[in-house]
Amino acid sequence: MKESCTKQELEEARKIDLLTYLKNYEPNELVQITKDTYSTKTHDSVRINNGMWYRFSKGIGGKSAIDYLIKVDGYSLPNAVKKVLNKVSYRAPVVEKKTYKKEEKQIEIPKKAANNLKVIEYLTNRGIDEEILNYCIINNLIYQEKATNNVVFLGYDENHNIKYAGLRASNNTRIMRDSKGSSKEYSFRLLSKEKLNSVHFFESSIDLLSYATMLKLKGMDWHRINLIALSGVYQSKVNIEESKLPIAVEKFLNKETQIDEIILHFDNDNAGRSATKAFQYLLKDKYKVRDIPAPYGKDINDYLCYKLGLKPITNEDKIASLAR
Repeated sequence: MKESCTKQELEEARKIDLLTYLKNYEPNELVQITKDTYSTKTHDSVRINNGMWYRFSKGIGGKSAIDYLIKVDGYSLPNAVKKVLNKVSYRAPVVEKKTYKKEEKQIEIPKKAANNLKVIEYLTNRGIDEEILNYCIINNLIYQEKATNNVVFLGYDENHNIKYAGLRASNNTRIMRDSKGSSKEYSFRLLSKEKLNSVHFFESSIDLLSYATMLKLKGMDWHRINLIALSGVYQSKVNIEESKLPIAVEKFLNKETQIDEIILHFDNDNAGRSATKAFQYLLKDKYKVRDIPAPYGKDINDYLCYKLGLKPITNEDKIASLAR
């Protein structure tokens, strides 16, 4: 009578990879080559690694034990399935689950300059309040890079380790980049020490500082508000349904479960408006999402500069605000 096996038996047998099979049922056949690579006594051209096996002398390979029994040892499919299942039914295999430790990114922290004069001059010329700047400098949130005089914006993890460093030119050149190894999930932010139910999101660190400055100008305590910069414009998908939240947003909201209101201050350009729509769609079921961009100008810093008389308001700015 011709041997056969059912589809269910085949599926069960295929679950057993070759390394698990040999370790449990034929350990004397197994030869360790390196920490994670094995061969067999009978066929020294076989290599077993990362859940797969390959026989170099024949140019054949596979994953499961039955693949090996059929292609290398010459078993028929039903007999290979039977052999594996008989072993398993007699003694269930011990399956080693490898856990791979995620390699932690090592951030390259820019060297500090002897002072922060260029940074203070640049940011105050952008309308940022000097008291707020001094707070950030004293708390090592902002400093001047030694090599370039760039502004460096820092972000920290829960253990107060630096995980993010965003650089911005302290002159009129457009230098905006993250230091190598930076994790945007720990982007630059100013957070209240109190548990608040709201958070404000910005595209850039300068917009965040500009908003804090406007709060101070209104006589409000900027220390008691959650302000987070996303370190660049958020690119939503063409189909909003396929968009995902930035990792900085997800991480903060998962930790601060009391948050129920989100205020967006993204730019008045196509990218900023698209990002706002994506956030509103993705967050609408759980949060109250408010869109409060600059009343006129491209962004919050533009608006602050207009308010302080550091920048003239053009007709284009007024028209753009009406078109929003």
